[in-house]
Amino acid sequence: MEIVHLLRAATVELGLHSARFASRNGMHPTDVRALIALMDASRSGSDAEMTAGRLGALLGLNSAGTTAVVDRLERLGHVRRVRDERDRRRVLVEIDERAVELGWAFFGPLIGRAVELLEGYDERELAAIRGFLTGVRDAAAGANR
Repeated sequence: MEIVHLLRAATVELGLHSARFASRNGMHPTDVRALIALMDASRSGSDAEMTAGRLGALLGLNSAGTTAVVDRLERLGHVRRVRDERDRRRVLVEIDERAVELGWAFFGPLIGRAVELLEGYDERELAAIRGFLTGVRDAAAGANR
């Protein structure tokens, strides 16, 4: 149980860190989750296209809540709505590079420290950590359905 309690404590600290970022930048914590979802989609390549509907589904929001999030982020200059080139009826939500830079400025030191910590583990240990974190993520995703 010690590891489970440490994971919970780390999750709380990461949540507080994310909330500080949101507060300092005039955002709601859900706005930060939206930016993370957009960055993750962009990083995945073929899965990069994000409609408001898909974003809302990832965040667990209804259409009104999703519109409010996208409107706030658009006003702040963090995202933009663009027409899909292949289907002009579809509107995609894209993250602006300034939002990525803002995130790196705040979260970069924490990410750097995490990378430093991981450098102390061999490939077998990293595989075990990866497996554990993947399992916890999947369990949490299943509990939220």
